[in-house]
Amino acid sequence: MFPVNHTYALSSWTPGVVSFLAFIFAVFLMMAVLMILTGFLGEKRVNENKLRPYESGIIPTGSTPIRYPVPFFLVAVFFLIFDVEGAFIFSWALAVKALGAKAMVQMTFFIFVLLMGLVYIWFKGGLALSGGKNKRAGRR
Repeated sequence: MFPVNHTYALSSWTPGVVSFLAFIFAVFLMMAVLMILTGFLGEKRVNENKLRPYESGIIPTGSTPIRYPVPFFLVAVFFLIFDVEGAFIFSWALAVKALGAKAMVQMTFFIFVLLMGLVYIWFKGGLALSGGKNKRAGRR
């Protein structure tokens, strides 16, 4: 690794912070201009087909045949949260020797907070798939 030399940050020959910020500003400016232009120039004709719900090109008929219960979505969200956290812990485990003892303490605290969140969800009945309240949650 090389030390950062701040004298080249404003140079046009080397990529620096200023050019990156200018690029980001240009992208947001172009997005704003295009959104404003499409709002003014786009057609605004309302008809029955535009107000109908879109379901993959099939005209919806009747009510929804399958209603997913709320616990299904809770389990899905818990899975996503703990999956992302697992990826974070795995990437930390690959570099644990280089990071040292400070990172070990930080990761121990991170895992402790995760476990406290899991215990809280468990006691509140968030992991009960039966739909009823958890017996432990009723005591609190």
